[in-house]
Amino acid sequence: MRVLQTVSILDPSELVRPEVGFASKDEHEYRDYTVTAGDAHMERVLQTYTEMHDSQTVDSVRSRLKRWTKFNAFRAEVLETLDKLDNLVDESDPDLDLPNSVHAYQTAEQLRKDYPDLDWLHLTGLIHDLGKVMAFYDEPQWAVVGDTFVVGCEWADSIVYRKETFKNNPDGSNPKYNTKFGMYSENCGLDNVTLSWGHDEYLYRFLKHNKSTLPEEALYMIRYHSFYPWHRGGDYMHLCNEKDKEMLKWVQLFNRYDLYTKSDQMPDVAKIKPYYQSLVDKYIPGVLEW
Repeated sequence: MRVLQTVSILDPSELVRPEVGFASKDEHEYRDYTVTAGDAHMERVLQTYTEMHDSQTVDSVRSRLKRWTKFNAFRAEVLETLDKLDNLVDESDPDLDLPNSVHAYQTAEQLRKDYPDLDWLHLTGLIHDLGKVMAFYDEPQWAVVGDTFVVGCEWADSIVYRKETFKNNPDGSNPKYNTKFGMYSENCGLDNVTLSWGHDEYLYRFLKHNKSTLPEEALYMIRYHSFYPWHRGGDYMHLCNEKDKEMLKWVQLFNRYDLYTKSDQMPDVAKIKPYYQSLVDKYIPGVLEW
């Protein structure tokens, strides 16, 4: 039987700093989705979102949820799986064209620097994108990466490329899914809402399945860090319950580190890896089912 660890939790309002001093460029330069002719990187980003918005439906999400919650794809330890992301570049990301494992350590190290006493937060930063390992097991990137959104109700205006995409999504012709609430009820809670399938939901369910002892705040950060229409766009609040509204500030705190630590600076992984292995051993040890 696993012994529960004492976890330090603070009010996130006490953690948020007014300025992001660690960003490598002006904050307004991040998440610029402008596509210009000949920009292969941004053309790839647009193509990924176009495929995502055409293909992510209520039925497709349910199908993937059924497949991936069997947790029978492979068995491995956490850092072993993180090493796989050395070979993955997120095709939806306008700010980074480096392997995703680099971003993992960048996020974790800045959180470690700013909040040295919150070791669970460091680990959350390290593993938050681990669900992208699905891309190595026959999932197209449009079902793995990128911002998430609610399926089963009208698409929010703040979704990336909202006006340019969704034209071929079959849910668009289903009247049941094209109202404010769609198949949901007011303040039903995000736990009762179905988001487009991606690495957030998969990793959240993986952690629950493998009995991680990370605190609930960490699980919210992981599950909703790509849900930009909610935590940055302010959409879907009519579906949130009081718990979601309380946890929102934790997700927003984490977003500052997920987004603004992206740079070309390469962390010394060999030097810092033993520290993160100790956190894995504390919160989610051993060979796990993915």
